[in-house]
Amino acid sequence: MRYMMTYDLMETMRNTNQWLGATAKTMASYPAFSIVPNPALAWAAAWGEVTERTFERMVVKPDWGIHTMTCEDGKDHLVNVETVVEKPFGDLIHFDVAGREEQPRKILLVAPMSGHYATLLRSTVKSLIVNCEVYVTDWHNARDIPVSAGKFDVEDYTLYLMEFMRELGPDTHVIAVCQPAPLTLAATAYLAELDPEAQPRTLTLIGGPIDPNATPTDVTDFGHRVTMGQLEETMIQRVGFKYKGVGRMVYPGLLQLSSFMSMNADRHSKAFNDQILRVARGEASDHDAHNRFYDEYLAVMDMPAEFYLSTVERIFKNGEIASNSFEVAGHKVDIGAITNVAVKTVEGAKDDISAPGQCVAALDLCTGLPDDMKAAHLEPDAGHYGIFAGKSWRNNIRPLVLDFIDSNSGPKKPAPKRKAKLKAVKTDAA
Repeated sequence: MRYMMTYDLMETMRNTNQWLGATAKTMASYPAFSIVPNPALAWAAAWGEVTERTFERMVVKPDWGIHTMTCEDGKDHLVNVETVVEKPFGDLIHFDVAGREEQPRKILLVAPMSGHYATLLRSTVKSLIVNCEVYVTDWHNARDIPVSAGKFDVEDYTLYLMEFMRELGPDTHVIAVCQPAPLTLAATAYLAELDPEAQPRTLTLIGGPIDPNATPTDVTDFGHRVTMGQLEETMIQRVGFKYKGVGRMVYPGLLQLSSFMSMNADRHSKAFNDQILRVARGEASDHDAHNRFYDEYLAVMDMPAEFYLSTVERIFKNGEIASNSFEVAGHKVDIGAITNVAVKTVEGAKDDISAPGQCVAALDLCTGLPDDMKAAHLEPDAGHYGIFAGKSWRNNIRPLVLDFIDSNSGPKKPAPKRKAKLKAVKTDAA
């Protein structure tokens, strides 16, 4: 019960701060006060506006905001977000451009489940949808998933990815961004063993911790330093009574956000102080740079406790992917089973989360893949975010990834026969 009380206390604090902001904004904007202009009142109203918006965004799932796009015919076409596969912990969605011919490139964009919603990849999707059919893994907020839906750990995540790949078929090109890279590699390998004909054509891994120990960072040091008991005691709480997932053990989004903010507290504090002054001077807008960034950054989601804990233990502490000893449902997945899926890795030279060396380690694990089906790219001067969004992605990395996809879109070599056929595994979380 104490875990549930802590969860509700955090939500109460967030709700109270949102109310305080709304109250300050309303009171300081009272029409009668305009008779005697006072800079303090303008500042109080601005503080209230920024505070209300900040704490409100923490429990709101951002919209994709991709409603139309201009195609080669010069016309604006509606973009519909359609659910292709619906599952308890995440859906496979498709950005369907109405009235446009189906594009030859079919891309599965695997979004991270690391505290933020899949909408974090909005700019990535917008850049690819121009000439690709884009599908995205849209993970759900654990607080909204009833306990009756069961558990969800790294093995269930891997099985979800396998089902999504099977649904899209063998002409799919998979791009995994950051956290899901090791599990996407494992899912591809397991699919190569289980159903070789369903393997995707290419697999692009962007800034993922395939081998976290290849180049240690603060993230990997923390993973080794803290014990699993300490993590469970300090990070895990039960969802409170307000949500459908009441009683589910989670790593709360609000707790994650406090960790994110504390790492760069001075920078965030300055950003909010500057925004308050801009609002007071009438220089801010609903979609200015500050709001665009923080509307997404502050929107956090709860992670299933078993997923978070198993990620730390099995991917970071035990290095099961790096040592090719990862198991799914009691079966050891052999990454060397990937024999006809072209694999490319992308890293940022200034990435301080998944440092250069961690992702490219995937190529050494693909022992069954010929060298001409492997590729690696190190983007100079790019940080973690820049390798899948921003200038580095748009100008350099995206063209390279699409060239890699096009060069491996010809007729596929027949998948090698396995000696023994593996038993299929149910993909629904137990």
